[in-house]
Amino acid sequence: MTRGMPEMKTVGILLSGRGSNMMALVQSGVPVGLVASDKPDAAGLAWARDHGLKTFALSPKGIGKAAYEAKVDAALREAGCEIVALAGYMRLLSDDFVTRWRDRIINIHPSLLPKYKGLDTHARAIAAGDPVAGCSVHIVTEELDAGALLGQAEVPILPGDTPDELAARVLVAEHRLYPQVLKEFASR
Repeated sequence: MTRGMPEMKTVGILLSGRGSNMMALVQSGVPVGLVASDKPDAAGLAWARDHGLKTFALSPKGIGKAAYEAKVDAALREAGCEIVALAGYMRLLSDDFVTRWRDRIINIHPSLLPKYKGLDTHARAIAAGDPVAGCSVHIVTEELDAGALLGQAEVPILPGDTPDELAARVLVAEHRLYPQVLKEFASR
C-alpha cells in the first residue's frame, strides 16, 4: 500500500464471455479475489486462470436461478470479495442477490444512461440520430440499468457508423473508464 492511498477492497468479477473489461480491470491493478462466470467455457475464465486468478464457473441450467446465485454468492464470500463488478455478465441478477450485495455491485453499460437501457444500445443510438454514444458505470439495483451513475465517457457517432464500429470505439472507452471508476469505488 502506498502511503496516503486508501487500501482497495477486494473485487469479484462476473463475466459471461471474452472478458475484455475484466482484463482491463485486472491489468489496472484492482485487487481481484475471484473471476466467476455462468458459462464454464467463457474465454475470460481461461485468461483469468492463465494469469493466476481464482475462478469459479457454473452454468445455471438445471439447478435454477436461486441455487445458482447462492453458489455464486458463496464463492464470492469465500474468496473475500467485498465488491462485485459485472463485466459483460449477461444474466439479470435477482432482487435477492442485489439485496445481499446492496450498494456493492457495479456495472459497465454501453450507453449514456439513462438512455438505452438493456440491449442493442449502439443500434438504438444510431437510429435515434444521436451525435454521441458512450458508456456508463453505475450501481446495480433491482431495476435494470437504473442505479446511481458513478462515471460516463462519451464517444462520437460518426457518419455511416455501423453498430459494430460504434461498439468497438465504445469498448475502448469502457476499458479506460471502468478501471478508473472501480478503483475509486473500491477505495471508499
